[in-house]
Amino acid sequence: MNTLDARSQILLKTLIERYIAEGQPVGSRALSRYSGLELSPATVRNVMSDLEEAGFIASPHTSAGRIPTARGYRFFVDALLTVQPLQHAQMRELKGHLQPDQPQRLLNSASHVLSELTQFAGVVVAPRKDAVRIRQLEFISLSETRILLIIVTTAGDVQNRILLTRRPYTPGELSSAASYLNEHVAGLSFDEIRNRLRVELQQLRSDMTELMTATVDAGSEAAEETATNYVISGETNLLEVEDLSSNMSRLRELFKLFDQKTGLMQLLDLSNRAEGVQIFIGGESGLAPLDGCSVITAPYEVDGQVVGSVGVIGPTRMAYDRVIPIVDITARLLSSALSANH
Repeated sequence: MNTLDARSQILLKTLIERYIAEGQPVGSRALSRYSGLELSPATVRNVMSDLEEAGFIASPHTSAGRIPTARGYRFFVDALLTVQPLQHAQMRELKGHLQPDQPQRLLNSASHVLSELTQFAGVVVAPRKDAVRIRQLEFISLSETRILLIIVTTAGDVQNRILLTRRPYTPGELSSAASYLNEHVAGLSFDEIRNRLRVELQQLRSDMTELMTATVDAGSEAAEETATNYVISGETNLLEVEDLSSNMSRLRELFKLFDQKTGLMQLLDLSNRAEGVQIFIGGESGLAPLDGCSVITAPYEVDGQVVGSVGVIGPTRMAYDRVIPIVDITARLLSSALSANH
């Protein structure tokens, strides 16, 4: 990707900056005017043609101008972008919102201020809670092959899950399965239960294996949902973004993604394992509803340990030079506020 010569890089940078600012396809006349290069429109058209062939820009059907592709944005962000320092007013607002206080309120504040400053959706992944440990499990037969699993944790939380089984289980079988599990797994997490049962299931009657496996799978899923959570603010800002609101079915998919949480959590978890700001442009997220979006994330720490991440979700046509430092500095301020509180 770094094979672009200096002239092509300047024209690509100019095109993307004009497109981000104006939202309209950029033509060769505008490029020769704004690029600062002494080039004829014909030369500019030739360079644009090369950039299009290389996949950095594309021409919408309705216009002679060009717009950036995801690949163009990626090159721009990696090689051409000059990040703007945060304005004093923004810095003051961030610091004002992120005072050491109750941790949950801090996370809500961080998410809110991210959405306020960017006018996109702000998201903060809460620190993962300790593994959920089991106090008691119960089974109630709902129909021949549907069983209600009731999970009571040592913290006193109660979760219900429906298990679908291939064969009916009698009340006696359900009762003895619950007794067996409560005797052997009380106080353990579902990961520990899975490891213990892996050995013991071989000695159990094979007709109980399905029920036990279904229980551990459903319990692990319930524990995962309880263990991680995120706070999201300003999703409705995305309704005001012309690039997104023009496609209502994609916007519906996006809001569904926010509700389901799992896919977005997996993406944000990647940020926890990375250093510094991460940028996912369009299809790079691997989540179809985010194809027209970019996600900018940064991990935050408590006492030097990464515990979660903050991020902004907006259209691919966003002012990256402005949004990146907002995400970066929010993560740093949240880290120091939470560490001071610890």
